[in-house]
Amino acid sequence: MIILFDHPEPALLAHGGMLIQIRQTKAALEALGCQVDYLRWWDETQRADILHYFGRLPPHLLRLAQAKGIKVVLGELLTGPGSRTKGHLWWQRQSIRLLRSLSAGRFTTAFRWESHQLADALVALTSWEAHLLNYLFDAPKEKIHVIPNGVEGAFLDSKPATRGQWLVCTATITERKRVLELAEAAVRAQTPLWIIGKSHFDSDPYAQQFVELVKTHPQILRFEGPIADRPRLAQVYRESRGFVLLSSSESLSLSALEAAACECPLLLADLPWARTVFREHASYCPITGSTQVAARVLRQFYDAAPQLPAPPKPLSWLAAAKQVKAVYETLLTNPR
Repeated sequence: MIILFDHPEPALLAHGGMLIQIRQTKAALEALGCQVDYLRWWDETQRADILHYFGRLPPHLLRLAQAKGIKVVLGELLTGPGSRTKGHLWWQRQSIRLLRSLSAGRFTTAFRWESHQLADALVALTSWEAHLLNYLFDAPKEKIHVIPNGVEGAFLDSKPATRGQWLVCTATITERKRVLELAEAAVRAQTPLWIIGKSHFDSDPYAQQFVELVKTHPQILRFEGPIADRPRLAQVYRESRGFVLLSSSESLSLSALEAAACECPLLLADLPWARTVFREHASYCPITGSTQVAARVLRQFYDAAPQLPAPPKPLSWLAAAKQVKAVYETLLTNPR
């Protein structure tokens, strides 16, 4: 079985969970005996049984791959749609259907909506995203497979430790992750908060504002950049009072899964992905522009954290890859 991975964004220009997902899935599949490579756009001699595209492949390229006998698997993150209200999703669904009926495909081709129907299989990280693939884009339910991301052994095998006073947030310093708003709430609530991460570029005004706030409140806020060493990061989770992530939109947070693997209590933004994955095993904060509301919830979580039960353990990357491999094998044994 020869598998090619592809993704529309170059790793040089972006960092985040998708890059980790692709690398870890590739390594785990190779450990299972699969032959996995990255698609080289300049190499017409490459061969493949499976093309796993982490995004939304243009329909004409999808058809070309299938014409060559290659099965196409799509693994798109529905970060934006997955964080919208049911009312907004209803309007999005109606808009998609209206545009399709009016344009007969000429205008809507650029949106690549048809790809969800043409693909041989679709991998969703959560049952909520699986629902959206069908609800918004009419992807056939029988083609959709829910396979969550895994977690590295450094987190799953980490040892219990005495928890300290710091809450921890591991996230890119950007507006979507609402790290600045979280820091402001922590200052108001007087809850010690350690933020681990980096911005996409140093001159980002949002990141600069965050750094200035940290400098102003060193007793409450701690920020030393990212931690690349995975065992060290696992130790941080183990020693933290709780994990907090108040993103305005999210697909399936890898940092939340890592914290869960380290049995760290979770406070997450009240979004469908979080409710779907962690249910009653996490605490939730409404997304609001009110620092007062966020501070109140943060203080309540801080006080309750030592008595909160640990969230359930996530899968390992190897266990997740076994499910992905099973999808590939089903595609190759069943004719189109």
